[in-house]
Formats: sequence, C-alpha cells, structure tokens
Amino acid sequence: MSAFFSGFSSLSRAHQFSGAAVVALLAIAAPAQATDGYFAHGYGAQSKGLGGAGLAYPKDSLALATNPAAATALGDRWDVGVDVFTPTRRAAYRGTTQDRSYDGDGQATAFIPEAGWVRQINDRLAVGIVAYGNGGMITEYQDNPFARFGATGPAGVELQQLFISPTVAYKVAEGQSIGVSVNLAGQTFRARGLGPFAGYSQDPAHFTNNGVDTRFGYGVRLGYLGQVNDRLSVAAFWQSQTKFDAFDRYSGLFAESGDFDAPTTYGAGLAFKATPKLDLVADWRRIEFSDVTSVGTPLAPLLAGRPFGADDGPGFGWRDIDVIKVGANYTVNDQWQVRAGYGHAENPVPAGQTLLNIVAPGVVTDQYTVGATWTRPSGLEISGYALYAPSNTVRGSGSIPGPFGGGEADISLGETIVGISFGWKR
Repeated sequence: MSAFFSGFSSLSRAHQFSGAAVVALLAIAAPAQATDGYFAHGYGAQSKGLGGAGLAYPKDSLALATNPAAATALGDRWDVGVDVFTPTRRAAYRGTTQDRSYDGDGQATAFIPEAGWVRQINDRLAVGIVAYGNGGMITEYQDNPFARFGATGPAGVELQQLFISPTVAYKVAEGQSIGVSVNLAGQTFRARGLGPFAGYSQDPAHFTNNGVDTRFGYGVRLGYLGQVNDRLSVAAFWQSQTKFDAFDRYSGLFAESGDFDAPTTYGAGLAFKATPKLDLVADWRRIEFSDVTSVGTPLAPLLAGRPFGADDGPGFGWRDIDVIKVGANYTVNDQWQVRAGYGHAENPVPAGQTLLNIVAPGVVTDQYTVGATWTRPSGLEISGYALYAPSNTVRGSGSIPGPFGGGEADISLGETIVGISFGWKR
C-alpha cells in the first residue's frame, strides 16, 4: 500500500505543476504538426515511425497521449523527444483579374518537444503523465493574399494547443486494462492581415491584429487495451471535446464570441505478431471537427447576414474526418528495431471553403514514415523517425462569394518531419 501512495504522490506533484508546465511549453514550443487536420499524426517517436499507429502496440510513455490504458504495459520508463517540422504552404487565385500564387512559409521550421513518464505501482496499477502538442497550425504570408480585398501587411494565423495529461491505468484481469487521463490544456492564437473580413464581424475591433491570446481548458480521455491471445492485441480510446475559455482578443473572429475548443476524437486499433520478429499494427481514428462551431460552420452564414463572432456565425467549414494508419515493426536483434508506416487522413476542407482556409490549409492526406530504435543494456533507448507528406492541393469550387469578387481560391500543404527521442526503461 505504501508503494501506491508513493506513486500517487508523485503523480499529484506532477499534476500540481502541470499548469505552470503548460505555460512554459506554450512559451517555447512552436505549433505542432498538422498532418491529421490540425492534429499530430502520432505521439512518441516509435509510434510516429509506424505512421502514427500503435493504439494496441504501446512502445513508449507517449502512448498515453492516445491510449491511457497503455500505462500498464510499459513498465517504469520516461521519454523525451523533439521533432523538426518543415511544411510548405501555398495559395493561389483562379478566374480573377489578379490570378497569382502565394507562399505561406514565412516561418519555415518549427521545433516541437514532447515528454512522458510511467510508473508501475503494483502488478495491476500504473500511473503516468505526458506532455505533448495536440495539434496546431501556422501560416505566414509576407505577401498578403487578401491584399486584393484591401488588406495590408503580412497575413497568417498561429494556433498552438499543448496538453499535460496525468493518467491512471488499472489491469482489471490478466491481459485486460482500462485507463483514464485528465487533459489539462493551454492554447494560444494570433491572427494577422485579415482586415477585409472584419467588416463582416459583430466585433470588428477583436477580429485580427490583436497579438497573442492565451487560454486554458480541460477534458478527459478513456482507453482500453486487451490481449486476445499470444499474437493479437486490441485497443480503443475516446477523448472528449476539450473545453477552452474563449479568446477575448478574437471574439469577433470565432463563433460564439471567441470560442475555440478541441474536437472529440475516438478510435480503435490492433497489433498482430506475424512472426517472432515482425509485428503489424493498424489503427482507425475519427476526428469530429464539425462539433466545434468556429471550426465546422461554413462561410455560408455570412451571406445570410450572420456576422463573424455570432453564436451561429461563419467559420472555417471543416468536416469530420476518418484516419487510417498502418505500420510494421521488425526486431533485427537485441539492439536494433526498424519500422515503417503509412497514414491516410481524409481532407477536412471542402472545395467551397478554401478562401478563409488560405490561412489554415490543413489538407495533407497521405503520410509515409520510417524509423528505428537502438537499445542499450542499461535500458537506454534512442529512437528516430522521418515523415514525408506529399503536397495536397484543394482546388476551390464556388469558394469566393460574390461580395469578394468571385473566382476561385486553391490551397496546398505538404510536410516533412524528422524526430528523435531518448527513453530509459527498467
């Protein structure tokens, strides 16, 4: 029993400092990679090398960022890693008197940290905590695409969402675990160069060029991990909508006077030991962007007289998406593992919603990954991975309403990411 209270005390201390840690991470971290809409494609270098799969195949403590039940399968360990994220963002107009393309790569590279810790209290109970970027988006057009409507200066947005998740997991029967994480989150947002749209807002003074706004929120994540037999594992998770305080500085941009929550997401996965050395994994996930009014509502309400910032006002028009991830992990010997993966995410931005999404082109669909882990007898693990997401273009169709002159807006996004992590297990 004393071991339990010792471990829970450690988790409680981590919980107490989590708010300060969120603030610190928001201060130093750049927005997370936006490969699944504005969600990261995975968490932890080993899962990321598998295309982001691994709900039923936990490899390091960052597995708790998707499946809290994984804590019972990891032993005692900690992990810390960083990704180097390099996107290419483009926009173009067609069918207008000012047809041309624009480069949104004013800030070309981002560094994205993550960390996790897990401790086994006894043979049934485990606790842990992870800190990670849920997702994000950054665009910076030095040459403003909205200048044709009268905008001045650079244009772009910066969205960061960072989470700290204290976790408890319990083995309810041999090979069957459940877990819960409390998501303590912070997010920052800044918009620039969107002046021409401010005239369609109920609060034009709080629409654009108001600096960085920081808000905090909370939610919960539930997970299950089960061993069907010696070769097959299954898993499932559900993450609630993360409720954030409204962005006061951008209450005229986002619907419901600045409300911007993180959407509900859920999914399932399996892992299969094909041979003693080869493991195959597959995940399915659902992200419900449309449940967040400021994200899911299309631009159409604007034409019906409902302004930006109103409870039923226009938004970015993102639809819900399904994500499929598959990967293979091969154990070469006691020191080396190699892996590869593929992920496919549906594009959340419809062809009729590209105009406003010039500053939020989260349209990557295909992701290809490779990775490896080197393990030392001391318990040290060094893992690395690389991701390539070829550029995907959404060609606008009915995308520029009459008040803005007609024509079409096209948006594109491609990404490369490399990452490294250090872990220690015992």
